[in-house]
Amino acid sequence: MIPASVIEDLKFRNRIEDVVGSYVTLKRSGRNLLGLCPFHSEKTPSFSVNETNQFYHCFGCGEGGDVITFVMKTENLDYRGALEFLAKRAGITLPDDDNISQRGVGRQRVLEMNKCAARFFRDMLFDPEIGREGREYLMEKRGLSSAIVKRFGLGYAPNSFNMLRDHLQRNGFTREEMVEGYLCQVSKKNEKSIYDCFRNRVMFPIIDVTGNIIAFGGRVLDDSKPKYLNSADTPAFRKSKNLFALNYARNFSEDNLILCEGYMDVIALHAAGFQNAVATLGTAITPDQARLMKRYSDKVIISYDSDDAGRKAASRALGLLSEAGVDATVLKMSEAKDPDEFISKFGADKYRTLLSEGRSEFDFKIDGVREKYDFAVPEQKIKAAAALTREIAGYYSSVVREIYMAKAAKALELPLESIRNDVNRAMSKKRYEEKQKRRTDLVRDISGLSNKTNPDKAKNPKCTNLEEIVLGMMLSREEFLKRGCERLSSEDFYTSLNKRLFEFITAAYKEGGFDIGQLASEFGSDEISAAIKYKADRERMSVNTDSAFDESADNLKRECAMQKKKDEGGSDPLDTILRRRKEMKK
Repeated sequence: MIPASVIEDLKFRNRIEDVVGSYVTLKRSGRNLLGLCPFHSEKTPSFSVNETNQFYHCFGCGEGGDVITFVMKTENLDYRGALEFLAKRAGITLPDDDNISQRGVGRQRVLEMNKCAARFFRDMLFDPEIGREGREYLMEKRGLSSAIVKRFGLGYAPNSFNMLRDHLQRNGFTREEMVEGYLCQVSKKNEKSIYDCFRNRVMFPIIDVTGNIIAFGGRVLDDSKPKYLNSADTPAFRKSKNLFALNYARNFSEDNLILCEGYMDVIALHAAGFQNAVATLGTAITPDQARLMKRYSDKVIISYDSDDAGRKAASRALGLLSEAGVDATVLKMSEAKDPDEFISKFGADKYRTLLSEGRSEFDFKIDGVREKYDFAVPEQKIKAAAALTREIAGYYSSVVREIYMAKAAKALELPLESIRNDVNRAMSKKRYEEKQKRRTDLVRDISGLSNKTNPDKAKNPKCTNLEEIVLGMMLSREEFLKRGCERLSSEDFYTSLNKRLFEFITAAYKEGGFDIGQLASEFGSDEISAAIKYKADRERMSVNTDSAFDESADNLKRECAMQKKKDEGGSDPLDTILRRRKEMKK
């Protein structure tokens, strides 16, 4: 464990408001700073940063932590990686960690191996004999210049089971590192043997915004399957949190970003001068990717394939980008299947004109409904009207609803008042369903049934609430931490999560000091968020005295002992049901 004094110094040099402020626009709200949460899509700020106590908490999704946790989550780093990130930012060096080798393959080691592999793939591409097929595909068939090939670091994986493996071994990388970094796989026939994951493919390095090669994508040169093979998640890479070519596009994203489906579409657009193009990594767009784009631009133009799959993917992308607060439009390329083909046929100027003709989210929805239903048939027209009114009812702004109701009425050739009446009925139904869901969620939350982070809460909500009070006070002030060490033991805690938190906190305190940032070394982000909520809840209370702590600790010891006694002796099922109903009513 990194000493608490080192972590304290690291956090002193990396104030949370400065670090978070480089990702989120924060505005003063009373004693705290507020902004849109980077971890879930929202339009009303619920992400709070506490400058005094140096932690953040989102009242929308429940995420919380300190500056270390924030860096871990936003930069997709492990605990040690986040500390190194902050140390580099502050211009200091971390002490050596003798235990790092015991925790498996680290992110930095994977990055070094990826860099070595990228050089190997590049050398193979330009090898006169080995790379001939790769060069023919990229430069002759796809028409890429050598400058573009070098700019994107493209390469070629030879049709061999061991050339990359042997190259990496010669450069000092181990079997475990190659497998963990998804460059080699373990043979099913012989578990002692490993072989290259990428074979006979042109290679696309995936580079993050800091210039690290974090993963690879590979495309076959023939019709074999799978057409594209992408790196699995590794200590250096999460495909749901990254975008291809964002390292270049972020410098040209002032007006907008162009979102594509594939590597070749992006490369073709960059070659034609559209350097603001990015692509998802072999999967449908994720909420994390939508929020990542929002960080660089408020407008995204979706330039997906023109087939049915592309239209469905565009519909999903529109929804997620809208949730993230991005103004998104969709291109209609009826004369080509994808951006690469469109530019090849018609040139960059016509594509530039196409960019200014993108359809809004609702126009795209109308086109989709028009393709699905025949407006000339009364029964289908009714279904089309129902589909559009449901869509309109989902918009919060009354102005937006009015505009879209007028568009729907015009498209369907129906009176505006008829559309408005149906939208109002759909909104009433939606409000009723949301009210019922909130009531159900509240009951489940009070009873602990919805708590996935600490599932033991449902067994005894009263005991768990006392644990949260005690831990919240211990996390808030050192005097309560000391008091907790003296008055309580781990046996006084009933739930598994809170018992682990107590054991970790008190052990760190006794060994030289506890800092909340140390939790990241042993606990997941959801568990840390729960601990931060305990702390935040207590700090909002007006009574945080020694006597309040002592009373809560004594009640916890008594309640926990009673519950454990019941567990050992068993209890009548009816008594359990009645007790839970009584607690839920409270």
